[in-house]
Amino acid sequence: MNNKINKIVIVGGGSSGWMTAAMLAKLYPSQLHITLVESDAIGTIGVGEATIPPLQIFNNVLGISEQDFINQTQATIKLGIQFEHWANKQDSYMHAFGDIGKSIGYTSFHHYWLADKPVDPQSLWQYSFNYQAAIAGKFEPKPRIHNNQLSGLTHAYHFDAGLYAQLLQQYCQQKQVTRIEGKITDVTLTNNGDIQAVILQNGQRLGADLFIDCSGFSALLIEKALAVGYESYKQWLKCDSAWAVPSALPTDELNSSKIANTIPYTRSIAHEFGWQWRIPLQHRTGNGIVFSSEYISKENAKQALLANLDGEPLAEPKLIQFTPGRRVKQWHKNCVAIGLSSGFLEPLESTSLHLVQTAIIRLTKLMPNMRITQVAIDEYNRQSKLEFEQIRDFIILHYHLNQRTEPLWQYCQTMDIPASLKQKIQLFAETGNLFREQDELFTQDAWLQVLIGQGVTPKDYNPLANCISEQDRQEFLTNLKAIYQHYLAPLSTHQDFLKTTTHHKEA
Repeated sequence: MNNKINKIVIVGGGSSGWMTAAMLAKLYPSQLHITLVESDAIGTIGVGEATIPPLQIFNNVLGISEQDFINQTQATIKLGIQFEHWANKQDSYMHAFGDIGKSIGYTSFHHYWLADKPVDPQSLWQYSFNYQAAIAGKFEPKPRIHNNQLSGLTHAYHFDAGLYAQLLQQYCQQKQVTRIEGKITDVTLTNNGDIQAVILQNGQRLGADLFIDCSGFSALLIEKALAVGYESYKQWLKCDSAWAVPSALPTDELNSSKIANTIPYTRSIAHEFGWQWRIPLQHRTGNGIVFSSEYISKENAKQALLANLDGEPLAEPKLIQFTPGRRVKQWHKNCVAIGLSSGFLEPLESTSLHLVQTAIIRLTKLMPNMRITQVAIDEYNRQSKLEFEQIRDFIILHYHLNQRTEPLWQYCQTMDIPASLKQKIQLFAETGNLFREQDELFTQDAWLQVLIGQGVTPKDYNPLANCISEQDRQEFLTNLKAIYQHYLAPLSTHQDFLKTTTHHKEA
C-alpha cells in the first residue's frame, strides 16, 4: 500500500468501536474520513461497567467533562476493588487505587512499613487514602492533600457501557463520522493479502486504506478474513464463561427506600468455581459470575449468580463464553484489531476498556502517513503482546496465591505460572522489592496490595529503611495515619457527591 491513509472503516460499534472513532475523529479532524459499520441485529457484550483511572485522560482528550460523563452514563465513583474470600473463605482486602503512604528518597514506603516489626498485614491499608475513603463511603475530587505533599484520591468509574457508547456516538456525529447500519456478509482481499473491501448484506461495498476490527469475539476481519491465529492463556486462566445480569438497587431494610449511600468500589467475591462481581451504578447494580466450565455447569453457575444478588434481577442473565488469550498479531496487513477482537483476559481487574484505550493511543502514535510499514506493524504488535502479558501475570497472581481447598483453587495453587510472574513473586517474598516495568499498567502499590492481601509477607526489607531511627520511623508512620484521617473526616459522602453532580445537570 503506497497511498496516504485517509479512509478508515471501523467494523463494529459498542464501546470499542465508538471509542476508536471518537479519538481518531478528535485527533485527525481534517485528515481522516471515518466510517463505522454496525448492525442493530448484532448485540454487543455490553457488560463492561467498571474501569480504571486512565479513562479520565481519554475523556479529557475528547473534551468530555466528568460531570457530563457521570450524568449521561449513570456513573458512580470507583476507588478500588474489594476482593472477598480470595486467599481463603474468611479474608477480605482491597486493591485501592492511588498511592500507599509516601516514599522517602529512593526507598519505597512499604519498606518503612515492613521495618516496623512485627508486621500486621492488615495495617497496610491504614496508609491508603483511597481505601479509607472507600470503606467510609466518601468521595469528592481531591487529587492532592497536605499542602500538595501527599497524593489525594485517585478514582475511576462504574458506568453503563451501553450509555457510554451512545454518548460517544453522539460525539462522533458532531465530528462527521459516518455511521452505516448493516451486516457484513463478505470480506474481499487484494492479491497481496490486504483487505480490499467489506461487503454488506444489501450489496454495498466499503473500501478503505485501513480497517479496524471492533467486531468483538467474532473477530470478523482479523481472524475470519486474515486468520492471524490465537494464543490461549487457558492453562493459567481457567475461567472461560460468565453470566451477567443487572439488578435493582438494594433497599434499606429500615425504610424500604434506596440505600442511603452507594459504595464507591467494586466487589469481587470468590466462589468455589470462580468469582462474582457486584458493581453499583446510579440506576441499578451490575452483576456477573465468572466461572470455569470444567468445574461447574452453566446452569448451576447461573443459579449461583441469581441466588447471590442484592436486588431483584431486571433481565434474563446473559451468557458470555470466551477463551482467555490474545491474537498472535493484533495488527496484520492493513487491519488493526481493537477490543475483544484483539483478545480477552477476563473482567477481574476491569482492564478490557483500558486495553481498548491503549490500543487506540498506540495506533495514533504509529499511524501510517504515506504508507503502512512492517516496522510500525511489528512495533505495535510487540507493545501489544507485552501489555497483554503484563496484565495476564497480574490477574494470574490473584488466582495463584490462595489457600482455598476447592479443586479449581487447588489447581491454581499448584500450576506452573509464567517465569516473569514467578520471578516477581519470589523477589518480593525474599527481599520485599517490587519493580514496575516501563509503561506497565499496574503500579508497584497495586502489586503490593494483592501480594500482601493474599498472604505474602516478605522475609526482608531494604536496609535504607533503617537509616532513620526507630522513633523517627514510628513518628513518620503515626503522622501519616493521622493526616489521612484528618482529610477523610470532612469529605462528602459518595452519595452527596453524586446528588450534587446530577443536581447541576437539572439546574
